[in-house]
Amino acid sequence: MRARRPAERLGRRGALLTLKGVMAVGYGAGQIVQPTGDEQGLALLLTVMPLDSWGWAWITAGAAALACAWLPPRRDWPGFLAVWAIASAWAGAYLVSWWPLGESPRGWVIATIFAAFGTVCLVAIGWDEPPRARSEPPRET
Repeated sequence: MRARRPAERLGRRGALLTLKGVMAVGYGAGQIVQPTGDEQGLALLLTVMPLDSWGWAWITAGAAALACAWLPPRRDWPGFLAVWAIASAWAGAYLVSWWPLGESPRGWVIATIFAAFGTVCLVAIGWDEPPRARSEPPRET
C-alpha cells in the first residue's frame, strides 16, 4: 500500500516524465563517459559545442524532467519541453547530415528515432491525468 502512494502522486504524466528523464540522463552520461554515435551525423551540433557539453545538456534536460514529474499536472510542462528540445536538436542534426549534406547515409534513421523520442513528449503534454478510481466495496455473492 505504501508503494502505491508515490505512484498515485506521480500519476501517468509523471511516470512518463520519470522514464524520459532517466533515459535522457543515461544517454547524456553515456556521451560523457564513452561517446557513441555517428559523429558525422552530429557535425552540425559539434560546431556549436563539444560532445561532452551536449552530454551535460541531455543530463540537464533529464533532470528537469525528473523534477517536473512530481509537479501537478499542467505545471509539469517544462519537463516535457526540455526532453523534446534536446531530442529535437539531435533529430535535426542527423536529418541535415543525411539530407542535404549527404554526410551520414543512415542519418534519417537516427533522426526518426530521436524525433519520435521527443514527439512523445509533445503528445503527452496535452494529456489530462485520468481521474482516480474510487474503491468499491466487495460484492457479496
